[in-house]
Amino acid sequence: MDAIFPLQGVTKYYDWGGYQFIAKMLLQDNPDQKPFAEYWMGTHPQGMAQVKTTAGEQWPLEKLTGQLSFLFKVLDVRSMLSIQVHPSKKSALLEFERENHLNIPLDAPFRNYKDANHKPELMVALSPFWLLHGFQDPVLLRKTLASKKPLQFLLPVFEQGGYEALYRLVMEMPQEQVAHHLREHLDTILPMYQQGQLRKEDPDFWAARAMLDFSQGEAIDRGIFSIYLFNLVHLLPGEAIFQDAGVPHAYLEGQNVEIMANSDNVLRGGLTNKHIDLGELMKHIRFEPVTPQILNAQSGDGNFETPVDDFKLAQFSFSKGEKRTFQSVTPSILLCMGGSVEVVAGSQTIGLKQGQPAALLMQGQEVILSALTEALLFQATGTIHSR
Repeated sequence: MDAIFPLQGVTKYYDWGGYQFIAKMLLQDNPDQKPFAEYWMGTHPQGMAQVKTTAGEQWPLEKLTGQLSFLFKVLDVRSMLSIQVHPSKKSALLEFERENHLNIPLDAPFRNYKDANHKPELMVALSPFWLLHGFQDPVLLRKTLASKKPLQFLLPVFEQGGYEALYRLVMEMPQEQVAHHLREHLDTILPMYQQGQLRKEDPDFWAARAMLDFSQGEAIDRGIFSIYLFNLVHLLPGEAIFQDAGVPHAYLEGQNVEIMANSDNVLRGGLTNKHIDLGELMKHIRFEPVTPQILNAQSGDGNFETPVDDFKLAQFSFSKGEKRTFQSVTPSILLCMGGSVEVVAGSQTIGLKQGQPAALLMQGQEVILSALTEALLFQATGTIHSR
C-alpha cells in the first residue's frame, strides 16, 4: 500500500464565503465569483474527500482510513456567519435519533442534526481574524449595557435573571420590539460605518455591517444583540481559539484553518440566511461568562492544547531548506498553506504546494519534511472509528 496519497477535499459554497482565497489555494479560476466558503478534508458523508493512488485510481478517503474522528477545513469568511452553538455528544445522539424518527431527510434545509456527534472545534487564524466568543464577564457586560442607550433596558433583566433571562428576552421578543430597540441606534451608526469612521474593535462596526447584510426593511436581525453581549475577539495569524459544546460564537471576518470532531451539527440564532431554530439553539447554550483563551502552538511538537481527544492539530513554520523528521502514529492529513514542502514517506516523495496543498499520510511511516521555500504546514490527526 502507498504510504502517502495526494488528497482532494470538497469545496462548500456558502453566501458568506470569499471569492479568491480558497480558489487561489486550489489554483482554480473563479470567473463567476462563486463564494468559496469552506474546503473540507475528512470522511463526513456531506463532504467525503478523495485520494489518488500511484496507480492512478481515485478512492474515497474512508476506504483507506475508516471514519476519521475529525473533520479538517479551510475557511474564508468574507461576511459574518451565523450566531451558533454546537451540542454535546449526548445531546447530539438523542436529537439525531429524534429527527430520524420524524423522517426528516438528512439533506433537508430545516434539519438541525446532520449526524450523531458533538462538534468541539479549534480554529487557527491564517489572517487577522475577528469573531464573537461566549458571553462577556459580568463587569464588562454591565458596562456594555449601560453605555449603549438601546441596551439599557436589559440591565435590570440581567441583574434579576442573569445570562439566561437576558438572552431569552432578546432572542424571543417579537420582531417589532427588536426594531423598536435597535432601529434608532442602527440609523445613527450606519452612516458612520459607511464613511469609515468605525473601527473593528468597536462592536458598532459589526452591528452596522450586520444591518446591511442581514436586515430587510423593518425586519432587523435579532442576532445584532449578540454582537454587544458576546466577547469580541481579534486573533493574529498563528493564534488559535477553541470552541467547546454550548459556547455561543460567530465568525465575523478572515481566513482560518479549523479542525473539529467529525460533525456538521450547528444550531443557528441569527446573522445568517440559513435555517434558524431558536428553540434548539436555546436548549444547548451555556448561559455563563467566558474568558477567551488565545492559544499558540507549543514549541517542539507544534500542537495546540485542547481538552478533547477527537483531534490534534499541529502547526509548523519552516525556513527555506529546513527539514523535520517524525514517525506517523495514526493516519493524518498534511496541509500546506504557504510555500512548498517536499514530503518523503516510505519510498514515495510528493510535493505540497498551491494547487495540491493536501495529502493523506498513513500510519507507521518514517516521514521527512523538507521546505523548498519558506512554508506553513499543518498536520491534523485523530483517532479512527472503523465502519
